[in-house]
Amino acid sequence: MTIRMIIVDDHPVVRDGLRGIFSGDDAFEVVGEAADGPEALVVAGRTSPDVVLLDLRMPGMSGAEVIRRLREQQPGVHVLVLTTFGDDADVVPAIEQGATGYLLKDTPRAELRRAVQAAARGETVLSPSVAGVLTHRLRAPEPRTLSRRELEVLGLVARGATNRDIAGKLFITEATVKTHLLHIFAKLEVNDRAAAVAAAYDGGLLKPGA
Repeated sequence: MTIRMIIVDDHPVVRDGLRGIFSGDDAFEVVGEAADGPEALVVAGRTSPDVVLLDLRMPGMSGAEVIRRLREQQPGVHVLVLTTFGDDADVVPAIEQGATGYLLKDTPRAELRRAVQAAARGETVLSPSVAGVLTHRLRAPEPRTLSRRELEVLGLVARGATNRDIAGKLFITEATVKTHLLHIFAKLEVNDRAAAVAAAYDGGLLKPGA
């Protein structure tokens, strides 16, 4: 089965080069090109491609937004990102919005053709460096944050203040203090005041002497 694809990149020389990679191979048919996100949506709507080969940073619309709109417009389309950027700020939004794969522009020609075929089958395709970014992101713990008021409450707890002391100092009720503490315990995954203070110091949420 011939894979119908469109090429989306704001540089004409890049589009020409990519078209050359797939021309002459009966497994592929380049049915359209686009220079930016809005044009990509129009071309995709007109041609109904199997795969959209998409640059990520183009004028007018972010790559992640293009992916989201393409997926809304044509749920069956597979978007294969081909870009020079492989850091968290680019990779994660693209994958979250439904990109089937993410490759860098130094990908060899034969590997790129195989990647388009895999993407057309709905298989996830990632450059090794991109896979490393995602693996690190999954392994890294989510930063634990407290609201300004929760930090105030916990800071007073760290100085030995009772719930009544905290309520008086912050002009809130003791019941509100208890509610804040429950939220703090849940966020820091602890069961008592001492553990909450220790976790806050370990996580840099509270500074010694502050």
